[in-house]
Amino acid sequence: MYLITVFGNLLIILTVSSVSRLQTPMYFFLSNLSFADICLTSTTIPKMLVNLQTQSKAITYEGCITQVYFFILFGGLDVFLLTVMSYDRFVAICHPLHYMVIMNPRLCGLLVLVIWIVIVSLFYCTSLGMYLSSAALQSSCSNAIASVMYTVVTPMLNPFIYSLRNKDIKEALRTFILKKTGKR
Repeated sequence: MYLITVFGNLLIILTVSSVSRLQTPMYFFLSNLSFADICLTSTTIPKMLVNLQTQSKAITYEGCITQVYFFILFGGLDVFLLTVMSYDRFVAICHPLHYMVIMNPRLCGLLVLVIWIVIVSLFYCTSLGMYLSSAALQSSCSNAIASVMYTVVTPMLNPFIYSLRNKDIKEALRTFILKKTGKR
């Protein structure tokens, strides 16, 4: 599942960056979402795989804090990117004639920058709340299932949900793969 997540999201990033007709705000946000998904899964899954292999659940305090920091950073980035993508679609549907004026490259870059800044600032509040919550109130089985859902399954499905059902992406992906393999 981890390899599918990384490969699928990387394929979206490469396709969007190499096909000129996909240089639109929607695909800009989509490639940022793919990057965030790769980073989100790469924060926890490699350590989890090592733990499964070695049958050890040990992690250093510094490793734990670092992992939590990046997990919250990229998880929050995912949420805010999905929000901005919703706004992008709202503008495209409700104001189609003004879409390119409203969703200009400067605004798109600014939105992504603001998202990064907000996520970094929210890190401290979220992590504090997580560590101050009572461990007695949490079931380890339900926590494990929930964490696998949002750290592995959701990032793995995002390329399929947001990209591979889109005919422009499918066509660009087909062109991209044919171009890279030398078949035209």
